[in-house]
Amino acid sequence: MAKHSGNGHKTETPDVSHIRNVEVTHEASDISVNGVLTFVVALTILTAAVFVGLILLFKAFQGQAQAEAKPGPMALQKEQRLPPEPRLQAAPGFAVTLVDGKKVDLAAKEPQAEYQTVLEEWNKNLMGELKDPSGAPVSIPISEAIKKVANEGLPARTKEAPAKLADYAISMPTAASSGRVSEKRLQ
Repeated sequence: MAKHSGNGHKTETPDVSHIRNVEVTHEASDISVNGVLTFVVALTILTAAVFVGLILLFKAFQGQAQAEAKPGPMALQKEQRLPPEPRLQAAPGFAVTLVDGKKVDLAAKEPQAEYQTVLEEWNKNLMGELKDPSGAPVSIPISEAIKKVANEGLPARTKEAPAKLADYAISMPTAASSGRVSEKRLQ
């Protein structure tokens, strides 16, 4: 027997080495080793069969999808699949449409290609090289515009006052109109 001394917990373990039951060597209600092994083997085989079956099913579906790969009537065309402007420069199909309708492809150009293309277009506009559909220039150079304003002058307001003082009045809704009809009042 084992005893612990001190104020703590005391445990006594009985000595059972003298007890012998010769008649009982195996309990019939214990677990069957053959049954457990049979279950594990059957479970492994079924798991492998389901795995192989799912792979074959997936390949069949994939082949079916590739056979029906033609686009439907609602599928977007190549140009319609592009993201809206502005696009990333390295994206395929990246282009700038100029004022004259000319499209400049910038997909494989240097990083400043868009800036330089737009700058060329802007300089053409400033120099008066761009024309509208009727053939008239869209703009004139700044130096010419300054000369034109200096020669012709700018339109100015007349110094005459309006004939009636009521022309300076503001429109106010009347109390009985619910805001639909307004009257002019001097402020």
